[in-house]
Amino acid sequence: MISVILKQDVESLGRAGEIVRVKPGYGRNYLIPRGMALLATRGNVAQHEHHRRAIEAEQARMRAEQQKTADLLKNTSVSIARKAGKDNKLFGSVSSRDIVEALAMQNIEVDRRLVQLPDPIRETGTFEVVVRFSVDVQVPLKVNVVGI
Repeated sequence: MISVILKQDVESLGRAGEIVRVKPGYGRNYLIPRGMALLATRGNVAQHEHHRRAIEAEQARMRAEQQKTADLLKNTSVSIARKAGKDNKLFGSVSSRDIVEALAMQNIEVDRRLVQLPDPIRETGTFEVVVRFSVDVQVPLKVNVVGI
């Protein structure tokens, strides 16, 4: 096991700024190359302690921005039109990318990776999709799929 300092929140691991122990391969091959963590050496730990206030201020700013976007999404619904056949089955499907494009048409910018859609939508109807900004900021979004 190695110790790493998280630079951002990692869902099943911890919050930004925490020092956590992970398997060496996970740290070296996933967290560190993606800029999500630093190896917890003496120098990095000392530097991290020195910059802790700046990191906390940045996290607070990001949470406020996420909360602002989440408040916009609370009362928002999205309609997507697709060709449909028998029994309201779609020709194709509606993915998170389609949902993000529909939100962009309403001047709401959301990263498609934040839209939690376990499987693509393959039929018409109204669905509730979760937009998850962080562990504590998530909003349900109504998606209305209409057949043409």
